[in-house]
Amino acid sequence: MDDHTPDADAESDTGVEADTDVTVKTETHSHTEGGHAVETKAGAPIYADAGSEIDAKWMDAADGRILEAMQSEDIFEPRQFEEEGICPGKFAAYRCRELAKYGLLKRHMAGIYELSEAGERYLAGDLDPSDLEPDE
Repeated sequence: MDDHTPDADAESDTGVEADTDVTVKTETHSHTEGGHAVETKAGAPIYADAGSEIDAKWMDAADGRILEAMQSEDIFEPRQFEEEGICPGKFAAYRCRELAKYGLLKRHMAGIYELSEAGERYLAGDLDPSDLEPDE
C-alpha cells in the first residue's frame, strides 16, 4: 500500500512491522524477438506506456499505437501487433473490435482490419473520440 491509501500503515496483514526502507530496482532491457526489438522490464515485454494519455473513456493506452501501426499498413491482423511489440495479439484483437465498434477501424472479416476515414482524422488530430458513439 502507499501513503495515499487510507488504511496504509507500516504493518503487514501478519501483524509484523514492515520494513519501510525497501527499494525495488527494475531495469529496462531490449532484446530481439521475431526480428523486432522488444523492450522488457523485469523480463516481461513492455507493450504500451502505462502512463499514456487516452482521449476517451472507452479507449486504452495501446489504442494510439495500434492506430498508428494501422496507418502504416493497408490491412493489419491483430497477431501482427504482438510481432511489432505493441501489445499481445489477443488484447489487440479485442481492442481492434472496440476501435471498429467506434468507427476508427474498418473490419473486413474476422481478424482483418484497416484504418477508417475516422481513424485517419483521429490520428491527424481532427476528431475527438469522446464524441463517438459505439455501433451496437
